[in-house]
Formats: sequence, C-alpha cells, structure tokens
Amino acid sequence: MMIDTRPIDVITFGESMGLLYPEGAKGIGQGGSMAQSFGGAESNLAIGLARLGCSSGWFGQLGNDPIGTGILKALRGEGVDISRARQTDTGPTGLMLRQKVRGQSSVYYYRKDSAASQFKPEHIDPEYIASAHILHFTGITAALNSSCLETIRHVISLCKANNVRISFDPNVRLKLWNIEEARPVLLELAESCDYFLPGYDECKLLFETEDEQIIIDRLRRLPAISVIKSLNGSNVIVHQDHIYSLPFEQVEHVVDTVGAGDGFCAGFLAGIAKGWTPEEALALGGLTGALVIQAPGDWEALPTWEEVEQLRGNSIHIER
Repeated sequence: MMIDTRPIDVITFGESMGLLYPEGAKGIGQGGSMAQSFGGAESNLAIGLARLGCSSGWFGQLGNDPIGTGILKALRGEGVDISRARQTDTGPTGLMLRQKVRGQSSVYYYRKDSAASQFKPEHIDPEYIASAHILHFTGITAALNSSCLETIRHVISLCKANNVRISFDPNVRLKLWNIEEARPVLLELAESCDYFLPGYDECKLLFETEDEQIIIDRLRRLPAISVIKSLNGSNVIVHQDHIYSLPFEQVEHVVDTVGAGDGFCAGFLAGIAKGWTPEEALALGGLTGALVIQAPGDWEALPTWEEVEQLRGNSIHIER
C-alpha cells in the first residue's frame, strides 16, 4: 500500500473581501462607527481547517492595497499557507458592508472590477494543486464571471490528472446571478466532485422541487458523496443507496449564524483529512457549525481543535 505524502490536507481558492459593519445598534449610514474585518467562504474554511489541526492553503487575487495586505497577514497568522496568493495593481480588493437592524441582516457588495474577479487559469500553479489531498471551491467563484468559471474548470482538470479529491459547496448567491443562470453551471460542477456540500434550500433551487424524495434521488445519481446541510433538523449523507442522518447539535443561545456553513464544511473536511469515515466527519462538521453560531464573526468564532476535543470529552479545560 502506497502512503500519500502530499504536504497539504486541503487547498481552497476564491474571493476574500474586506468587511465593514456598524458597531452598536445604528445601521449603515446612520452616523455610527464601523468595525473592520474580512470574509470569504474559502478563506473562512482555510482558517477553520488550520484551527482544527489540519494543513490548509488558500489562494486568490487581492488588490495591492491595505485591505488585501491585511487579509494576507491575518491568514498567515492563522497558519494558512498563502504562498500562491496574488496581489495586483489592476483592481482593488472587494469590499462588503453588513448590518443587522431590527433583527434583519443585510449585506452590500462592492466587487465590480475587483482583483478577485480578474483571476484567470494562467494564474494557477499546477504543482501546488497536486500537493493537496483535497481541493475545495465554491459556487461564488463561478458566479463572478466567465474567466473565474474557466479557472475552476482548469483546476478541476488538474485535480483529475493528479488524483486530488474535489470538494464543492455550491454556496448559491442570488445577488451574483439568478438561479436559471446558476443551475446548469452548479450542476455541472457537482458532477465533477468527490464531496458535494449543499444546503437543503440550495438543493430545492438546483433540482427545481420541494419534494424531498426527488432531491434524494437526484443526489444518488451523482458520483459524489453528498452532504446535505440542514434537512429537517439533521445533516444528511447521501451516496448511491446509502443515507445517513445525524441530528443537529443542540445550541441554547444563537448569537450569529454567519459563517456556520463554512464552519460545518471545515469540520467535515477536517474529519476526512484525518482519515475518519464520512459519518464521523459529519459529526465533526455538525459540532464545528454549532460552535460557530455561538459567537459573532465570519471566521472569528471558528473553534480550535482543543475546544472541539473538550466538547467531545477527550480533554478537560483548566481555568487557571
């Protein structure tokens, strides 16, 4: 039996953006102060994996500006490999503004002609892709423009040529494209992956049905191990004739649901990278997702392996 000695557990790529949000109860434009951070489904996931004790890499294109530089510094500080990330003068780092007013969250994006939207297949390092056990991407990158979609297709071809497993979260964003545009592209990408990680609401959009059984049957036809997030109070694995359902972790106090899906995917892929079964990895994904929603932030609430081990009963917390 040959031992796989690839140095990086999971490599991911995509858009990471600066984030501004009001501090306190005032909304955007109401004169209050703004806090700053950053976010992006793929960079969030890379941080989550690193905190869970896995080796992770993230690459993408950022502007040669203070926001882009700050994102790279933060990712490096979290232990994420950013050796293939790029900064460019041809476009700025994208920006998003988020607010929560009277319990309703809203996000506003400023990404037209951003550095991330100018990512091209020739920016990819084939040797870097081949160095991963798993390559993860999301539908957000595919939605940016045709060049970014072609970059995904190129990366998929490199993964196939080098026996790198592929993980795909559709991450449907209807502010970027409508579902009629998104559906054929996302289903094409789902056919190419080894792990397909949709939410149940996304499945209803992609398969054009509210019928749970039809959705299950469609997922069974995919070559991938599909992991449905949030189906009737459970996370569910579907692979051919095998279905496995695991109820949500119980959370008494939900603080912020932003980043929960990224936390779940990080936990699931961390389990796979550690050599666990998909069922064991599903439990880890559910636990990490539950921890994320108990604190604010896109990635700040992602748990460490020590925190996870405490909740799994494998270690104890010493207060002082």
